[in-house]
Amino acid sequence: QVQLVESGGGLVQAGDSLRLSCAASGRTFSTSIMGWFRQAPGKEREFVAAITWIGGSTRYADSVKGRFTISKDTAKNTVYLQMNSLKPEDTAVYYCAASLGSVVSMRSEYYNYWGQGTQVTVSS
Repeated sequence: QVQLVESGGGLVQAGDSLRLSCAASGRTFSTSIMGWFRQAPGKEREFVAAITWIGGSTRYADSVKGRFTISKDTAKNTVYLQMNSLKPEDTAVYYCAASLGSVVSMRSEYYNYWGQGTQVTVSS
C-alpha cells in the first residue's frame, strides 16, 4: 500500500501563488508516476499534471501549462505542484495520485492510490 498526504492548500486572491505538497509513504518504490488532479464543485475530476519518479518527465493539462509546475524530491518521497498566476477557475479540491503503471496518463483510472485532497480557493 501507498499512502499520500497533500498539504499547502488555502484561500488566495487571483494572481497569487500556492505550492502544494504530496508526501508519499509505504511501498513507494512500487510506484512510477505521480499526478495531480482536481475537482471543482459539480464537475468531474480532471487531470492537472504528472511526473515520473525516474527521469522526471512531466505532462500538463493545457489549462495550466505555463502557470503550474510539477516537481519531485525523490529523497523525501514528495511531489510538489507550484501554482502561479492563479485564477478563480482553479478553485477546486486538489488530489495527489500515484500510479503503478508506465504511462504518464491523464486518465484517473490509471492511478492506483489517492490522497484525501486539499482545498484551493481563488477569489476574484
